[in-house]
Amino acid sequence: MSGIDPRSFVFPFLLGAMAWGGPATAQRIDQDEALRLRQSDKILPLEYILQQALQAQPGRVIEIELERADGRPIYELEVLDTQGRIWELYLDATTGSLLEHERED
Repeated sequence: MSGIDPRSFVFPFLLGAMAWGGPATAQRIDQDEALRLRQSDKILPLEYILQQALQAQPGRVIEIELERADGRPIYELEVLDTQGRIWELYLDATTGSLLEHERED
């Protein structure tokens, strides 16, 4: 994986309240639960998610959040492209599939 060292994140997940699917449907996944989910193979490794995201949107990852939306864990990533635009990507944490890809206003 070029340019991204997952250890550079304070913790693999920057938890926040940004809500994929609407504010009423998203719920934070705390660090303890995120660790349990990863150790039990219920979510994919962050390295894989980063690869998927950067294939869909090249740039530099500036933020990662892990939330539960509609009953499933979702990674939200913000990627800064070479033109200085920020893109939001939502990936299913279980499958790695891209759910949404949009430019932030």
